[in-house]
Amino acid sequence: MVQSFPMKKRAILSVFDKIELISFAQGLVDLDWELIASGGTSRLLRESNLPVLDVADVTGAPEMLGGRVKTLHPAVHGGILARDTAADQADLTAQSIRYIDLVVCNLYPFTQTIAQPGVTLADAIEQIDIGGVTLLRAAAKNFARVTVVCDPNDYARVLTALQTGDVPEMLRHELAVKAFAHTRDYDTAITAYLAAQE
Repeated sequence: MVQSFPMKKRAILSVFDKIELISFAQGLVDLDWELIASGGTSRLLRESNLPVLDVADVTGAPEMLGGRVKTLHPAVHGGILARDTAADQADLTAQSIRYIDLVVCNLYPFTQTIAQPGVTLADAIEQIDIGGVTLLRAAAKNFARVTVVCDPNDYARVLTALQTGDVPEMLRHELAVKAFAHTRDYDTAITAYLAAQE
């Protein structure tokens, strides 16, 4: 018999651009969502008196390599990529992993960094987001169950949908397409910049 998971929904928030984040996170808390966050996002939520679990609390592993590795862990990506099937639920149960239902993520400011005069290759490299891109792609791939938000302009639509029930599949699909476009444009900018350094 497959163990049922707690009913409380979970969101992971990992954002560089923190505009409107607090009001969105407060809206999730008001709807009894559990928040997970990394690094500066976690600190900001805690400073705003919002209940939040650090990613390390979920993974059991600390951030490492100066913050380069935070969310890259099966406890995060298993929770995002799991489908709503008995087999996937059994896999999660075996590993003590819970579903993650909402991913809120935007990326390090690579294009803004390389636009600055005198920027070095080393500076640019440090602004290549790895974990964030992986979060976005995982959530977008599993849009059948997970909502992905990469643009703060979509916070209000998502919160309104959640206040009336759940995010409809049409909106989850639209947001997934937007997330894939966001990572495509990000990788295109990185490719162009690195090619110009040859």
